[in-house]
Amino acid sequence: MTAPSSPDPICVRVNDAARMIGVGRTKLYELIAAGEVETVKLGKSTRITTASLHDLVRRQRGAA
Repeated sequence: MTAPSSPDPICVRVNDAARMIGVGRTKLYELIAAGEVETVKLGKSTRITTASLHDLVRRQRGAA
């Protein structure tokens, strides 16, 4: 019997999001400022929606 897999996260920390798409924090903040990536504020924490990361990659693939 296999253990149930954990669901994919809806949002992740800035460092984790940057690592997921292979850019640095500075570049990720540039993408956020440009409206390319969606953020969510949870108290004082900023989280990046994984859906917006997937959308960014799809858009970039289409532009190539």
